[in-house]
Amino acid sequence: MFTLNCKGRLLLADKPLVMGIINVTPDSFYEASRFVTEDSILKQAEKMISEGADILDIGGQSTRPGAGRLGEDEELKRVMGAVKSIADNFPGTVISIDSFYSKVAKEAIQGGASMINDISAGDFDKAMLSVVGEMGVPFVCMHMKGEPYTMQQNPVYENVTKEVLDFFIRKKEECRMAGINDIIIDPGFGFGKNATHNFELLKNLPVFKMLDCPLLLGISRKATIYKTLGITPNESLNGTTVLHTIGLLNGADILRVHDVKEAREAISLFWHYIK
Repeated sequence: MFTLNCKGRLLLADKPLVMGIINVTPDSFYEASRFVTEDSILKQAEKMISEGADILDIGGQSTRPGAGRLGEDEELKRVMGAVKSIADNFPGTVISIDSFYSKVAKEAIQGGASMINDISAGDFDKAMLSVVGEMGVPFVCMHMKGEPYTMQQNPVYENVTKEVLDFFIRKKEECRMAGINDIIIDPGFGFGKNATHNFELLKNLPVFKMLDCPLLLGISRKATIYKTLGITPNESLNGTTVLHTIGLLNGADILRVHDVKEAREAISLFWHYIK
């Protein structure tokens, strides 16, 4: 197991971590995760920290299925105030910048963030990997098939687990060549994958431990939960906790979540179960 300090170094730890989602956007798929004023951002950061968040993930661009792409300058305007405010008001907090733009990532790290979370794993901005290597911070490397606007239009795999694993084997070497030492892998639930693909990946999470990288699970309130159950994202907390528990049993090291308290409770019970 591992953890992160506010400088972004991976350190040994004994329990999985919780990454709280703060979307500085007006259009993320889950309405309750949207925060656009400094006051609301700081209140949510304080709430998540008090409930046990180890990392706060700040994103300025919706990557829900069908979303268009926001330009880097507009994204930068959205996220920099949030990053700086949280860093100033909650010193020592590990802040992750959720962006596929190298310019946004670099300025956010300079402004107080400690790690970079890129849904494209460096494929959308070819300067990203070199910037991550230059900044010397951990990199969340996610698998996605296609782009947000088109990714859920009939995604097809011959073997989803093998394709995602092969992607990470290749991407891990690309990261190493760019000087990135701390890689966190995210199979990309819901990013160019239907519910069948997502359940298969969840079942096969132990396969990805062979990569010897921390494993991030990002399935909170997603369509695989609410569409399978015939409910809404607002009603998906219970289903999220069920899949988080399965993920923990299958080797997840970080839960990326909208609901920190419930994720922390799941980790606590999981930890008592395995001890």
